[in-house]
Amino acid sequence: MSEEQENRKQFAIQKLYIKDASFESPDSPNSFSFKQWDPKVDLNLTNNQQHIEGDLYEAVLCLTATVNHQDKTAFLIEVQHAALVVMSGFEEEEKKYLLGSQCMSILFPYAREVISDLSVRGGFPPLILSPVNFDALYQQHIQKQANPEGAVEESSPDQAEVTH
Repeated sequence: MSEEQENRKQFAIQKLYIKDASFESPDSPNSFSFKQWDPKVDLNLTNNQQHIEGDLYEAVLCLTATVNHQDKTAFLIEVQHAALVVMSGFEEEEKKYLLGSQCMSILFPYAREVISDLSVRGGFPPLILSPVNFDALYQQHIQKQANPEGAVEESSPDQAEVTH
């Protein structure tokens, strides 16, 4: 790639938005009768991307948080937070990295805020998710693709599960 092409690289977030969000509390009002709140949180992360047209792409971070208390589901939150991104001057591998890692790192704080807000609005304490290293998840995904039968069993940026 020439220096002139290198200088013409563009990466810009055009729009951030909630594509989908849902909150369920299947055991309410019983789930509010606990004396001590000791939740078990299962977090599932997925992402997807699509080329819209020209230099425009959509990146979507999907988070599902299932919060169990005393072997019952207290609440379940699903959030899809998305971005419209303009990218030009990048090779395909660079675009995959920007969409699969960098966009997810940008989207996560927004999705995290929605999850916290929905848990409070549902009558529960705020659910504050720990930060996620999307660069590490992306590298694990690349390693897994390069060695599909190898010993790398970690989650990919396409699918990751975290338990708190």
